[in-house]
This record gives sequence, C-alpha cells and structure tokens, in this order.
Amino acid sequence: MSLDEPKGHIGLTLNGDEITVPASPTARLSEVLRESAGALDVKVGCNAGDCGACTVLLDGSPVCACITAAGQVQGRRVETQSGLVAQDADAARLAQAFQRHQAAQCGICTPGMMVSAVALLRSGETLTEERVADALGGVLCRCTGYRKIIAAVLDASTAPDIMTEGGVGARVARLDGWPKVSGAERFGDDVAPADALVVRVIRSPFHRAGFSFGDLDAFRHESGLDLILTARDVPGQNLFGVIPGFVDQPVFAVDEARFKGEAVAAVVGRPEVLDAMGAFPVSWQERDANLSPTLADTAMLLHPDRAGNVMCRGLVARGDADAALTRAAHVVSGDFSTGFIEHGYIEPEAAVARRVGDRIEVQCCTQAPYMNRDALAGILGLTPDAVRILPTAVGGGFGSKLDLTAQPYVALAAWKLGLPVRMAYTRAESIASSTKRHPSEISMKIGVDAEGRILAARFDGIFNTGAYASWGPTVANRVPIHASGPYRTPNYEANSAGIHTNTAPAGAFRGFGVPQSAVAQEQLFDLLAEKLGMDRLAFRRLNCLQDGDPTVTGQVFDTGMGIDACFDALKPEWERALADAAAFNAAHKQTKRGAGVAGGWYGCGNTSMSNPSTIRAGVTSDGTLMLHQGAVDIGQGSNTVIAQIFAHALGVPLSQVTLIGADTDQTPDAGKTSASRQTFITGNAARVAGEALRAQILRLGNVGDGAAISFEDGVIELSEGDVVRRIKLPKAEGYALEVVESYDPPTLPLDEKGQGSPYAVFGTAAQMVELEVDMELGTVKLLRFLAAHDVGRAINPLLVEGQIEGGIAQGIGLALMEEFLPGRTENLHDYLIPTIGDVPDITSIIVESGDAHGPYGAKGLGEHCLIPTAPAILNAIAHASGARIHHLPATPDKLRAAILAIKDRSST
Repeated sequence: MSLDEPKGHIGLTLNGDEITVPASPTARLSEVLRESAGALDVKVGCNAGDCGACTVLLDGSPVCACITAAGQVQGRRVETQSGLVAQDADAARLAQAFQRHQAAQCGICTPGMMVSAVALLRSGETLTEERVADALGGVLCRCTGYRKIIAAVLDASTAPDIMTEGGVGARVARLDGWPKVSGAERFGDDVAPADALVVRVIRSPFHRAGFSFGDLDAFRHESGLDLILTARDVPGQNLFGVIPGFVDQPVFAVDEARFKGEAVAAVVGRPEVLDAMGAFPVSWQERDANLSPTLADTAMLLHPDRAGNVMCRGLVARGDADAALTRAAHVVSGDFSTGFIEHGYIEPEAAVARRVGDRIEVQCCTQAPYMNRDALAGILGLTPDAVRILPTAVGGGFGSKLDLTAQPYVALAAWKLGLPVRMAYTRAESIASSTKRHPSEISMKIGVDAEGRILAARFDGIFNTGAYASWGPTVANRVPIHASGPYRTPNYEANSAGIHTNTAPAGAFRGFGVPQSAVAQEQLFDLLAEKLGMDRLAFRRLNCLQDGDPTVTGQVFDTGMGIDACFDALKPEWERALADAAAFNAAHKQTKRGAGVAGGWYGCGNTSMSNPSTIRAGVTSDGTLMLHQGAVDIGQGSNTVIAQIFAHALGVPLSQVTLIGADTDQTPDAGKTSASRQTFITGNAARVAGEALRAQILRLGNVGDGAAISFEDGVIELSEGDVVRRIKLPKAEGYALEVVESYDPPTLPLDEKGQGSPYAVFGTAAQMVELEVDMELGTVKLLRFLAAHDVGRAINPLLVEGQIEGGIAQGIGLALMEEFLPGRTENLHDYLIPTIGDVPDITSIIVESGDAHGPYGAKGLGEHCLIPTAPAILNAIAHASGARIHHLPATPDKLRAAILAIKDRSST
C-alpha cells in the first residue's frame, strides 16, 4: 500500500464478532486479518494462492485469504481456525482427531487444512478418502505426507480417545500438539510487537555482478527510512557459516555478488514507508557466471583468495576396488545426476529482534539456537552471552533453517536503532536465497561374483555447493561413507568433491547427500540382479550388512544392524506385488504396472566428531517438575519424545513434566536439530538426567530402586510396597533439586583412507513401491508404499509413522517432480512439491533391533526415511516400462523419451 492510498475501513463478522478494521479495499485479506484484526492463526506461506495456509471460510466457503481483497468481505462472515475450534462442534472434534492421529507435525499448514476440512464436514457429504483429498487439495504440506491428515478427517466424527500418558513405546499425543490444532501456536512472523520496524533486503538480480551504491544518506533522508545497512555497518565479522574453517558467506556482499539473491544492503522503516520507497540507489554490472560445477583448472574462480573452486573433498577406501572389479563375474556402471531441490517449507523465514540494554534478543524460526547465538555474536562483535535466541515454532525446516537467514538483518537493525525490528521473507525471496539440496553428478561401478555377492564398488561424485560452503563439507564427507548402502562391500573406493558455483548455497537437506548416492547405487543393484537372474529383493538380502560385518569404514556393530529384518519384513508383500504386476501387464497394453525396492542407511549425528547434548531438570519448592529441553521441535516430535524418555527414566507420569522449550537463556545446548540426532543424543541426555534425578530423590527418601515417585504441593511422595514416605521440599529461589546431564556419542576420527568409526548408530530402512506407467504419456501413478524401518526402539510409534510418511512424500518429489532452476522457479506454482493427491497409501513396519547406545535402544529416524524412496520409485518405473531414468526428476517428458528410445532400439 502506498502512503497516499486511501485506507478506509472494512466491516465484517470475524469468528462471530462484528468488527471494523482500518483497511484499503484492495489490501490482502490475510494481511488485514493478521495485522489489524489480530487473527494470527491465518498463516501466510506464499501470497499467491499456491500453498493454502491462509485458508479461511468466507460465508462458509473456503478461500485463500492472501488472494482475496479486503473489500470483498465487507459485511460478510469470516471464520478462521481458532474461532472454529472454539465455537464449532465439527471443528472441535476435528481438532481432537488431528491430535489423535498426529496430523499436525510442524503445524504451519494445519490452519488451512482444518478450515478446509470443516467446510467439508459441514457439507454433510459422505466422507471418502477421495473426497477428503479433493476438499483439501489446495493446501500444501511438506511434513506429514498427508496420510495422517486424511485419516484424521475421516475419523473426525468419533469420540475423542487421545493417549496423554505413557513412557517409552507409548503412542502419546504431541505435548505441543494442541496449540497447533487450536490456532494458538506462534511462528516466526507471529511474535513481533505491533510497533516493530520492518527490514527489507536488497538482493542481486544477477547470478554474478559487481555493484556500487549511490548517495545512501540522501536516499534514506528522502525516503523517510530509519536506517540503511551495508557491509560497512557490520560491527563484527561480515561473515557467517556453520562449519569451522568454512565460514565464508558475507552478511552483505562487498563489491561483487556471487549468486542471484545475495544480499548487498538492507533498508529499515515503517511498512508504509518501505512500500512507497523508490528504486534503491545501486548500480549493477552483470558479469559472466559459472552455474555448473567443474573440476577443470580453467574454470572461473569464484573466490580469488583460494586456489580453486573445489571447496573440499571426501574419501573412503577399503581394500582394492579397481583390482576386485577386474575379477568380478558381473560388473555394472552408470552415470547419474540430480538437480537443486528446494526445501519448500510452508513457513518462509522470519525473525524479530530487540535490544535489551547491552544484549540483543532474537526470536526466530531456527533449528539451531546456539549456533545462531554464536554466529550473531561474531557478526555484532559481542560475546555469546550478550545474545539471546528464543526459537518460535518452526513451520518446517528439513535442514535449511540451520543456517542464518533473517537473523543478522533484524539483529543489526535493532542493535543500532534500539527499537524492535521484524522481517519475514517473501516466498520468492525464500526460494531464491535459501540453501538447497546439493545437485549431484555421480559415476558408479559395482561388481559381484558368480553367486551374486558384492566384490567391489567405486563411486565418484561431484556436488554443486553453490557460492558458499554452508553444510557442503558435511555432504562431501558423509556421502563416501554411505554410498555403499547398508551392504557388505569388501573392496570399495568413494571419492567426492564439493564445487563452488554462482548459485545459491547448497546446504543441509534431509539426508545430507545420501539420497543422491542411493539413486545411483540402488539402481545399479537392480541391473546386477537382472544379470544374475536373481530376484531383486533376494539380491539385497544376500548382501546386506548383519551384526559383526565391517562397514566400508571398517566399523563393526555387534548389535543393532537391522537392515536384514527390514528386507525380510517386505518379502511377503514383494512376492504378491510381483505376481499382481505380471497379471496386470498381461491384460493391459497402454498402462503397465511395476514394483520397486530399495534399501538405505544413515549414521545418526555428526560425522567423527564431538556431538553433545545437555539437559537440565529441576523440582521447585512447590513440587513442580521442570524439564529444560533445548532441542528445537520442527515437527518431528522431539518435545514429546524427549519428555517421554525423561519421564520414563525418572519413573513419573508424563503429565507431571512441565516442559521449558528452547531458549539460550533458559535451556542448555541440546545441539542442532539435524542429522537424526535428537532422539538418540538429546534423548540419551534426558535419560541420564531422569536417572540422576531419580537416584537423588531415592537417596533423600532412603528407599529402594523400585519405589514410585510423585510430586504434589511442595512434597515428594515415595511409595515402596506398603511404606509411603513424604519428603518436604525446602524453600529455594531456584530449584530445590536439580540435575544437569550431557551425552556425547562415542565416535572415532577417520584416517586418511576414511577408516574409523564415524557414527555410534546407523538407522536402516527398506521400502517397496507399486506404481503404474502410462506408456503413451510417460506419466506415473503411485499405488502404494510399504516401508520397513529399523528405529532400534520406537519411543512413540505414532511419531515414527509420521516421519516415515513425510519422508516418503519428499522422496516422491525428488524422484518425480522437483528441480529448482535459479531465477525461474522461485514460487510454489512453478516449483512443484507433492500434493495430497500425489502421495498414495503408505504402510509402515516398525523394526526394533535395539541399539547398544541409543536411549532404551532407540535410534534416529528423520533422515533415513527419505533415502530409499526415490530409487525404489525409479526401479519400479524400470520394472513397469523397461526405461531407466538416471537424471532426475523423472518427469513425463523424460520418461516418454526413454520409452521411445527403447522402442527405437528394439525396432533396429
């Protein structure tokens, strides 16, 4: 809205109350509801009608508030999630069903889903899966895989039956679930004070460009801005990053921008001032850009202070791969590639900062509060204890919200002005500037003996790490460890290289490069099985690692290597699927059915380095049990799982635990939420803390290990048989009883050949998919998935299922539709992610092999549930059509071309 645009007022009925709010009739309804009416349960994910998060009911019909003009609701009735749940019986039952089924993970899409579902429930139509999917089809979700949402809507008419108590193994509802389903949850753009100033970043429109500024002081004065920020205004280090030795991304570029979307300056002011601001005084000189990774010495150098564009390399070598390949009975090889993949979280990055004396406080959607704290301290030239990070709810992360995004800009502005400052990325800004999954160019060769046992494998992978490092070193080092898959490979060599280009930085994304390597390795396994005349599942089962087998780094697990059990769990359905496909294909010409299988594994936690988490717990004088849990829950359920572990270890009901969430002033460092580490590592810290507090309490009461503990009214009650003892808690300013405990998994560094013990725990998985291919159109219809995952011990099986389903949905996108093209797909209608109609039925099989290190045997899960998905789909496509797609995504045009190529070869 410009400064001279008449504002006026709009009258409407909002959730039953007649209100009048100041608004231009052309303003977005979503903006008016959020900023003027305080309806913060209306979420904004795209401002283009693509994601549906802002869905409200207008006179009972669902509409996207972001593309509805405020003038259209004059005198009409608007209902939002919070009003519906509070006032509508259908919505209240739906909220309970969402809790019962864990249909809200991160929760950012939940308002749109529930509002759309209420319209369907009110219609009185008979509910079917197809009808539910149709009604909710305009709302995107990136976490759940949609299946739990469909189940919740179908179950919305039943009486509530929600499990709220239970320790390890119980299907307990999320502790943070009710705010998500009631509309009370607050995300990054929901917490700013009404008077906060706004930051907008000036970004490069070119992949590579020199630039110079005009008279910034004059522009600030003429425009009425409060502040302009450039590199000269950074009081500390004008750099940030996540890996020591690779902190290389400037807060503001100096002299040259290295990717389209890189920040060069920022403006700060009132929203209406920013809307009316003229063109920012910057001149651009577009320069030649390098968008594709190359190892050639002649490639244009991105960073002149470095010897070349190779950021780093990774190597794992065991035995003699080349020699073993020469004596193999069968050898297959291939070249494979994947492109940039956008994280596509429905919540764009957002933050608000305020200066409090000599400290800065930042509220933001982040996966790594302590890493944010330390990085901002370096940028602001402060000590870490002068920075406080208060994570909000996080509307999806998947790795990208590990990196700094809006935080430096709001912190710098608030520090200089002494006023609260906010920022929320637009969808285009988010996609253009955020980190991506690394594009890969992979060559791989695998050889087996005459009986089908793997003799050797060689892997060479180039990964485009973009203009700056981000998590590129982690990908380059993790991939060579994992590129063998969970299979015995006595002779092995895997080389990787991360290469700089003039593209957005590639960073962490669920799997850290392992999904890309699995696309190559698992497709080659199918070719080997074909050469051997073996069943594809049987080939994998023959070669999979078992307890006592060395991995490609020489690490041996005596217990917990459960991939064999995962394959065994698939066998009955696999045999049925092959028979069904054969019968179907005999009766159909244009549509062919196929079944595909793939395995995967993932090492939980950091690679070969210290990786601790710390938990604090205490009992107040009035008997309140407090758990300071700093692991950020981005939808995966760590708030619930870690509390379950703690309560189980302490021996109290879950309801007695009061959770204090992540806050660098209040909670110890539980490490970043990534690498499938929180259940394993922070869960172990919670277990140790619970056990330590229990031991302390039992000593006070002089009772045995089997005594029951309860807290009430300033007293701890201990029951041992018929004996009951009551311990009165002393008055204390802080805690009457307190423990602080840490856990750091045992790992060993890798030597120069990549040999060692990089992870204390590997999670494993096997998935199979059935699908149909239209041979004339090249389209793929997914029919069903069966996913067997070894989680060691399922702390909360309902959360396990949600993670598997969400991971499979992201794997579907990787396989069939997703590819970010810099400068071209910076929205959610050109960049496609799976919708509710793209994800078929998923059956999860939870395998519990136990683990020597995990809390009660539990392993992490988040990453490895994605890894087998894409290769399983590609293998099923090949089974159905004969066409192999090596260069993702397998879009209809690529698949149709591959089918035609087969026909051409057969005709000649």
